[in-house]
Amino acid sequence: MGVFVIKRTSTGFKFDLKTDEGDILSTSEVYVSKSACIKGIKSVVKNAAIAKTEDHTQENYTIEKNPKFEIYKDKGKGFRFRLKAKNGEIITISKAYGTKKSCETGLKNVVLNAEENIIEE
Repeated sequence: MGVFVIKRTSTGFKFDLKTDEGDILSTSEVYVSKSACIKGIKSVVKNAAIAKTEDHTQENYTIEKNPKFEIYKDKGKGFRFRLKAKNGEIITISKAYGTKKSCETGLKNVVLNAEENIIEE
């Protein structure tokens, strides 16, 4: 069971999607208001369930329509994923994983844990 945890920052609000064990699966941008942050959470719940995966680590990958998950390598050569909403905006980003397989597992865990739609502050 996953939990969306809302945190106040110096410039607004952000959320982390965490597992029962407290591991962070993905993180949002900073929103200017708490209500905007909650809308971001609802967008993750809605879009994660229907998003296809676009794997930027493969040559000649298939470009998917939004909403979609994108798997990519970051500057440090770690594997990450991001979820884009229907409008193309990034709504959550993962931590860096050492292997593509662990990144794919993290992505699947976001889909499963977002279904719970539990919010804590």
